[in-house]
Amino acid sequence: MKKTLGEISTIQTGIFAKTASEGEIVYLQAKDFDELGQLNSVLHPNLKGDNLTQKHLLGHGDILFAAKGSKNFATWYESKNPPAVASTSFFVIRIQEQFKGEIMPEFLVWFINHPKSQQFLKGQAIGTAIVSISKAVLEELEILIPDLQTQSAILKITQLRNNEKSLKQQIEILREKQIQQQIINAIK
Repeated sequence: MKKTLGEISTIQTGIFAKTASEGEIVYLQAKDFDELGQLNSVLHPNLKGDNLTQKHLLGHGDILFAAKGSKNFATWYESKNPPAVASTSFFVIRIQEQFKGEIMPEFLVWFINHPKSQQFLKGQAIGTAIVSISKAVLEELEILIPDLQTQSAILKITQLRNNEKSLKQQIEILREKQIQQQIINAIK
């Protein structure tokens, strides 16, 4: 099945809010994520839970898309994380009810982060100093939706590939340490 992102989801912008040193809700910003869209810090609630933030609370399976700047990525919100809202750096993508049984949020994140999707999105970006991807462009992204079994297989293959890359990187670091130690031992 082929659908546009606008056909299968609702897309809204994150909110602008002033943070506090303590609060009940986490205000997610692009700086909280690494280049792969993984949380890179411990989250500390830094927003008060007022009516404005309550209606924008992220739900399990909501997808965040960083639309501003050169680091455009998608990630999904899991209910194991503390209550949170997205900043204006993000679009919040919510899969419509009728499609929730047909597409996994993790698969949609994988698809948006795929190089071909990123090429399409970045090719439509606007601005010079700080480029951004508009909601209209995001809504136009065509999604190929395979069956759930295929989606799961794609995600498993991707996870295994990422694990392989990580292990290779760790091996390279250890190998470099070993070589440097051998050089130091040779000097002595």
